[in-house]
Amino acid sequence: MSRTRTALALGTAAAGAIALASVTASAAPAPVAGSTTVTPAGHDFKAVLSGKATLKAGSVTVTCTVSVSTGTVPAAPGNNNPAGPVSSPISPPTYSSCTSSMPGVTPTVTTSGAWAVSMQDGTPITATMTVPTGGLVLKTTGLASCTVTTAPTAPANVPGTWANGSPSTLTFANASVPVKVTGGFGCPTSATASVFNAVYKVSDVTDPAQDITVGP
Repeated sequence: MSRTRTALALGTAAAGAIALASVTASAAPAPVAGSTTVTPAGHDFKAVLSGKATLKAGSVTVTCTVSVSTGTVPAAPGNNNPAGPVSSPISPPTYSSCTSSMPGVTPTVTTSGAWAVSMQDGTPITATMTVPTGGLVLKTTGLASCTVTTAPTAPANVPGTWANGSPSTLTFANASVPVKVTGGFGCPTSATASVFNAVYKVSDVTDPAQDITVGP
């Protein structure tokens, strides 16, 4: 066989191998979410802010020291998902005792709509809080009058982590949340996302002697 034909044959074989590898890689199945069980089934729970919650948009940071939300673990068998997360509706979290990093500015936070939180067992256990469209609105008064609307065009999923304990904790660390900012001088109107940080202690309201836990 001539050198030209040999090179052509080797090139064709190499191309075939690359094509096969590409097909094999693209055909690889996506990882399947594992089983999740939240207990005790049917129990009411309360999430209370531990420390402070911060919401930063542009150069402006709003800090709140009081926040509470409530919900209910789905009744069995809804508290178990053999291949994915378990979701629970929650009350819109309340936020109060809030201050702003801008001098002479007073912030007020209002929440509304259908909020939810879902848990997925794993290492770590992941948690996702769903904010409905326009579900949180932050307004400032004083030297700057601004309005910050979260999830302005569609519901937003805020990623977090869960840790079992007495009580269990739900943590949001530098979670990105889409926002729209309107207002005049001093308002970060160019910001399209905010950074959310908060830690909540989650306790069993139905039976305080038990803990809300997430497992397989």
